[in-house]
Amino acid sequence: MNKERRYELDWIRVIVFDLLILYHVGMLFVPWGYHVKNNVTHQGFVIPMMFLNQWRLPILFIISGMGTRFALSFRSGKKYIQERVIRLLIPLIFGMFFIVSPQVYLERLSQGADYTSFFDFYPDYFNGIYPTGNFSWHHLWFLPYLFFYSLVFTPLFLYIRNNPDLKLLAWFKFIIEKYPFALYFFTIPLIILESVLKPLFPTTLAFWGDWYIMAFYAMFFLYGFILISVKDMLWVILEKRKIHFFSLSIFFTILLLVSWQTDMNFYFLTVIRIFNIWSWILTIFGFALKYLNKPGKFLTYRNKAVYPFYILHQTILLFLGYYLKDLHIHILLKFIIVIIGTFLICWLIYELIILKIKIIQPLFGLKKIKTSYYCQEIMCLR
Repeated sequence: MNKERRYELDWIRVIVFDLLILYHVGMLFVPWGYHVKNNVTHQGFVIPMMFLNQWRLPILFIISGMGTRFALSFRSGKKYIQERVIRLLIPLIFGMFFIVSPQVYLERLSQGADYTSFFDFYPDYFNGIYPTGNFSWHHLWFLPYLFFYSLVFTPLFLYIRNNPDLKLLAWFKFIIEKYPFALYFFTIPLIILESVLKPLFPTTLAFWGDWYIMAFYAMFFLYGFILISVKDMLWVILEKRKIHFFSLSIFFTILLLVSWQTDMNFYFLTVIRIFNIWSWILTIFGFALKYLNKPGKFLTYRNKAVYPFYILHQTILLFLGYYLKDLHIHILLKFIIVIIGTFLICWLIYELIILKIKIIQPLFGLKKIKTSYYCQEIMCLR
């Protein structure tokens, strides 16, 4: 398999990470627990937040699995793992020491801790593991989970790559070509995992002991690799059936909204939730294939910037939220200020610091960028 680029996957990745930033801004104002909270919260944020929360992370793990298929098409397993260490573990370690620590500092201040400055707090950052202590990876939890999946699944992925004529893959291609809605068979393991593990292992994002989340997102990562291995047939089906998948998405979303307002059986609710997640994933891919499968300088720039934005955004929005939380201005105005401020400050740090200082680029998950993004050739930042 030669090097290949699916531009719609790049667009989805950029858009979903932008939605992640919007989601975390919303956490300041929704009546749920978060590191820093506005002095007023509003129920109006709940439904949009719950809607986004259904599929935003599953689709990121699917795209990661698809990206792994492309990466292994021109890398050995050893090279791939080495690249994962550089692109995932280095930003994680840097982020835990220098990006997450201010978040915990702001949280402790909002809880009434008496620190004179961040530097006064920093030695205490290493006193115990969050939440009872302070040391944490907070929003960067995605990186160790993704690294673990990469380690665990690479032998299987190499076997699939080296045996493209596997009977199982051939059978799968035959089934979905003849019965496109057989794609919903992918929901069965997800329903089983959620039904069995979710009641036993509450979500912690602490890696060890977080068995429900660990297994649940591992399936999406695996699905991404398997789906991309079907190659062009998958794209044809998703684009052709996008309206059907969208109709199912609306249907299951309505069922889910109704279920949230009623005392519905946990297992029935699980089935609805998983079908809703899967339907939206198929819908998003279908419409992206139709409308987003195109390159562009903006996409090139944003696709490169998305990782640094992800690393930086929560610290920035928590600073903005902390200093705005007690101001007596309308909640929507605060929401807009934090959104604009977060994206603007992320962009300024990326453009004026990260792009200018090559030595720090690996700390933000970037390969060293040798040319400015103003280069006219679309490939200049690849």
